[in-house]
Amino acid sequence: METYSLLRQFADSWMLLFLFAFFIGVVIWVLRPGARKVYEEPAGIPFRHEDKPADDDDSAADAKEA
Repeated sequence: METYSLLRQFADSWMLLFLFAFFIGVVIWVLRPGARKVYEEPAGIPFRHEDKPADDDDSAADAKEA
């Protein structure tokens, strides 16, 4: 069997199964109990300065907090 066919067969079967299991694992990790506290602040980053652009003082203070 040539190398391409062997790798193609591996990718079509076991690697597909591995990547699907990895995806499900990541989804479960993100939706685990207690994860809400971890992801609340990063989820709000796009809305932090919704009314006006950040001042130089605000952006320096945000950088020090992180």
